[in-house]
Amino acid sequence: MIDAQRLEILTESAKYDVSCSSSGSRHKNGNGGLGNASVGGICHSFTADGRCISLLKILMSNRCAYDCQYCVNRRSNDIPRASATPDELCELVVAFYKRNYIEGLFLSSAVERSPDRTMELLLETVIKLRKQYAFNGYIHLKGIPNADPLLIERAGLYVDRMSFNIELPSESSLKLLAPQKNKASIIRPMRQLSSDILREKYPKRRHFLPAGQTTQMIVGASPETDGQILRLSENLYDAFSLKRVYFSSYVPVNFGNTNLPTKSAGLLREHRLYQADWLLRFYGFSASEIVSEAENLAEEYDPKCAWALAHMEKFPVEVNTAPVETLVRVPGIGIRGAYRIREARKYTALNFDDLKKMRIVMKRARHFITANGKFYGEEHFGRIKSLLAAQEQSENAEQLSFLKENEIVQSVLTGEL
Repeated sequence: MIDAQRLEILTESAKYDVSCSSSGSRHKNGNGGLGNASVGGICHSFTADGRCISLLKILMSNRCAYDCQYCVNRRSNDIPRASATPDELCELVVAFYKRNYIEGLFLSSAVERSPDRTMELLLETVIKLRKQYAFNGYIHLKGIPNADPLLIERAGLYVDRMSFNIELPSESSLKLLAPQKNKASIIRPMRQLSSDILREKYPKRRHFLPAGQTTQMIVGASPETDGQILRLSENLYDAFSLKRVYFSSYVPVNFGNTNLPTKSAGLLREHRLYQADWLLRFYGFSASEIVSEAENLAEEYDPKCAWALAHMEKFPVEVNTAPVETLVRVPGIGIRGAYRIREARKYTALNFDDLKKMRIVMKRARHFITANGKFYGEEHFGRIKSLLAAQEQSENAEQLSFLKENEIVQSVLTGEL
């Protein structure tokens, strides 16, 4: 069994990777097996029904052959180093699961010796967990770029989800801060996994990589704008059918490097990117609508409020007649709220009291809608901006305070806007 000192080193080294979240995997238990990821997905996150669920998040090794300037595990950094064997990790996962400490595993590794050797050890671990230890819980494996495609393909047969992290949003930033990496080496396995999933290459199995793939970008280590980051995210969703793109606010770990900022990008910027990502995935927005390529997202308002304020010619909309795709663009009306409105108005003409009962956020929505022909919002544009900014500032103070106290949800806060 792995000793406490190595366990502390390897779990501490893994904390900066946020590319794991509730997956909805349906990897069911078999007779005599351990674990079950069938219900809600296993991770450091909150499921749709509000449950907080946990996984063991650990590196196999933090002895890295690479020297990425932004990474705490870089070769040149003077930190305690440790590694674990596949058997040690398997025994740890099973022991923690039996004690009800975890419900699954997020396994990653620094590149020790070479990409192929590291990927071989990761693959050996997940195969042993599935076959020798009969573990049927959720497994998310972070793949190693530049590893042999056959190793990556085999891993997809045994894990629920894989991620290859983009890390920096542009090729030029990778060359500057991570010269041993390049964009092609990361995109290549993402394309491979996407192709295998779509082709259903393994019909006799539960199917290949059932919870799909994700990626992560570090925000603020390099000069790319939010507009550039969102356009890259949009392209990744379109090209590879990713489940999620995760954003991790840069945390300074190399203060002596002039190529890196000395301050964190901050949780608010990360939070705004998650809100914009939500609009991309669920609300029908395009990246070009949300923010121009040369700009960052507004800090004063959430992205949907910012879009609405920039397009006041489209408002107010009448809730009793507007289609769902129009209603979801109204600040304060989320996806569920829009469908509630559509169903309720079949039976009666809705007024503002009805909307309040449906839990529409009227502090925002009232400035952009009419209900049965009546308007109860502010008519002065400057006053609307001031009210929305004040409300947003109050809400963000609570949300970001909560994030600081709860690392589990630090980088995956999302919600309806």
